[in-house]
Amino acid sequence: MEEEHINSGGGGSSSGAAVDTTKADRQIWLMKCPLVISKSWQARAASVPADPHPVAKVVLSLDPLRSDDIEFTMEMTGTEVGPRSYSLNMFKDFVPMCVFSENNQGRLAVEGKVEHKFDMKPHNENFEEYGKLCRERTSKSMIKNRQIQVIDNDRGMHMRPLPGMVGLIAVNSKDKKKTAAVKPSDVKRTRRDRGELEDIMFKLFERQPNWTLKQLVQETDQPAQFLKEILNELCVYNKRGANQGTYELKPEYKKAAENTGAD
Repeated sequence: MEEEHINSGGGGSSSGAAVDTTKADRQIWLMKCPLVISKSWQARAASVPADPHPVAKVVLSLDPLRSDDIEFTMEMTGTEVGPRSYSLNMFKDFVPMCVFSENNQGRLAVEGKVEHKFDMKPHNENFEEYGKLCRERTSKSMIKNRQIQVIDNDRGMHMRPLPGMVGLIAVNSKDKKKTAAVKPSDVKRTRRDRGELEDIMFKLFERQPNWTLKQLVQETDQPAQFLKEILNELCVYNKRGANQGTYELKPEYKKAAENTGAD
């Protein structure tokens, strides 16, 4: 699918490649899985030699008398840490999407279009085990490693006033300007790893069940918009009642937190 594109302005030519669309009509399932499962699968895919065995199997259960009653279950076949069985919640109402790939030579290809979207969730009997795993990861993520940083300018030339600079600025009641304090909202915050932040959020909701967005920003030191994305997945927002304006964990996550708290 390569073709020559003629540059009319300079008279030269360059080689370009079109997108391979031979698989554009292939139906693909899109699945959101826990971070621990994703990392385990990526490690198996990158192993040398590659593991030929399947990473998991999907079990389809249906009622012959009710065609719309379909249940998907995924069972792990490898040595992943955590629950071995997960429920797959299927969604059909989502924005149409296609999957693209790029090989080592930079060639792009359409791998197919998304037919169904799934969310992985541990079975009810595995909530306690999954909650314990989340708590262990949270404890590890809260440990901060001390770092030593070497300062290039060890003589401190940029940290003290040079001779003759002190007293050059006239100070009076009219011209004196107060140094504007940097507001917390003006500080640029660095995003944490998504899985690490989710673990921290679970730990915070173990401490207390309801949090406002402002409180969570102060506790996690994360951008508010990034926090909202996580909160929309893990929590419900109380628009009225005694806890109006706060977030609390969704029932499935709250149950897992209660089970881990009983350990």
